[in-house]
Amino acid sequence: MVLNTSSDDTLLALFGGTFDPIHYGHLRPVEQLAKETALDEVILLPNNVPPHRSQPQASAQQRLKMVELAVEGNPLFSVDSRELAVDKPSYTIETLETLRKEHGAQRPMAFIIGQDSLISLYKWHRWEELLDFCHLLVMARPGYSESPDTPPLQRWYDKHRVTTPAELKRRPHGLIYQANTPLLDISGTEIRQRRQEGKSCSDLLPAAVERYIDSQGLYHA
Repeated sequence: MVLNTSSDDTLLALFGGTFDPIHYGHLRPVEQLAKETALDEVILLPNNVPPHRSQPQASAQQRLKMVELAVEGNPLFSVDSRELAVDKPSYTIETLETLRKEHGAQRPMAFIIGQDSLISLYKWHRWEELLDFCHLLVMARPGYSESPDTPPLQRWYDKHRVTTPAELKRRPHGLIYQANTPLLDISGTEIRQRRQEGKSCSDLLPAAVERYIDSQGLYHA
């Protein structure tokens, strides 16, 4: 494995999602993760057409706007809309290939996933190649096992896992770190259900996002 010998040892992290809508279940664990692993920047990557999920209710432009509103004024976050510009399924590995070329071979780079994604990672397109381009930062998810679904995935996880966050800045890619992030049982499904019932979601997402949802008439019955 290649050690990072460049002068830029800042750790860049990427966090993709449908964000239909973005909510505190996305933002607060990532903010805690940033403190735990000394992240310097988190780039939010709204997905266009998720390969393994149902289609979003909000349009690509609406979801992008909600993400921008959610992190406005927060220096930790930036937003990258490249996946929304391509009308085809969003494959993480292809985005990582592009970003690695842009940021150089030696920049420490990580991709943030939830425990739910880790245990079924073998279903992802070219999942075995993910660590060729980035580290994986795994956040806890309520109700999900800590162990991967298959023995091969468990062996792969055990081989690459580290328990010291400092390791992530010493190498550009190739490691898995299991973060001690809070378990927030919030989902887009719950928010959409509340909206259909005419209930407030102020405890689940930023006020600016809820105002935008109101202005667009999103998630009504």
